[in-house]
Amino acid sequence: MPSLPSLIPPRWHALLPGLAVAGLVAATAQFLSEHYGAPAMLMAILLGIALHFLSEEGRTVEGVDFAAKGILRLGVALLGLRISAEMFLSLGPGLLALVIGGVALTIGFGLLVTRAFGQDRAFGFLTGGSVAICGASAALAIAAVLPRREGGERDLVFAVVGVTVLSTVAMILYPMLAGALGLDHRATGVFLGATIHDVAQVVGAGFSVSEETGEMATMVKLIRVTMLAPVVLMAALVLRARGEASASRPPLVPGFVIAFLVLAALNSLHLVPPWAHETAASLSRWALLTAIAAVGMKTSIPRLLQVGGAAISLLVAETLFLAALVLAGLMLL
Repeated sequence: MPSLPSLIPPRWHALLPGLAVAGLVAATAQFLSEHYGAPAMLMAILLGIALHFLSEEGRTVEGVDFAAKGILRLGVALLGLRISAEMFLSLGPGLLALVIGGVALTIGFGLLVTRAFGQDRAFGFLTGGSVAICGASAALAIAAVLPRREGGERDLVFAVVGVTVLSTVAMILYPMLAGALGLDHRATGVFLGATIHDVAQVVGAGFSVSEETGEMATMVKLIRVTMLAPVVLMAALVLRARGEASASRPPLVPGFVIAFLVLAALNSLHLVPPWAHETAASLSRWALLTAIAAVGMKTSIPRLLQVGGAAISLLVAETLFLAALVLAGLMLL
């Protein structure tokens, strides 16, 4: 009878050490989040950065690289099961146009002003998409289709850390701002869901106001998550047309985007049982946490500091632009 190690393909023998370390970092980040209230994504990437040496040499290098790319795509694809056509219909045309317009205009704003902050268009797209759609998850998905370039992994870590920190600040400040402006529970939910970057912080901010606000904020946020697939798809098509990939053209449609859309369609048709929703949500969260930890391990602090104050200013400007745009739209509606 063959031994267990002999049944494992050689490829996985090389990947397992790095995957195990990334998974352990993800579990540690989740523990810190549950017991001390720290954002799990932020903890995962900070712990990963502290273990940067594991991505440079030794048996863990290949597995860490796979976690930062392959496991990432799995986590993003499974987000499709959180999306349904009913979400769009329940919001109404006016608010739906405001949410979708906020995503598109914020990405456009990032692309437009990025040169003024001394950054290239890829960086503007990365940060603008992170702010506009769904924070760290969007940063990971967008980075997966951008052509390889010097400082690309450094920029990704900066975007993840930056949007997570700003999202945490917004979770505290935005409910107070909505109250000061006299927004009702429904409008407050739309504002929080359309402007805060990460899903966890949207949920925290919304339900801190009321049950109605929390439900509305979560629904609006998931509609923003829906925009991830078309944005990444359009980016892949543009890059393919321009031939900007470093080694070869990107695929016409990235596989994880196809999976995202297929799962969203199945969910809209009510073909996914409740237990599958729960399983997919848990698996997606753990996959993204593991990918974030691996991305952190692939980045060094000295390279991260090279991003500079101008890049931080760009991220803050995109965040303020989205908040001002949504508030103006709510006032008009």
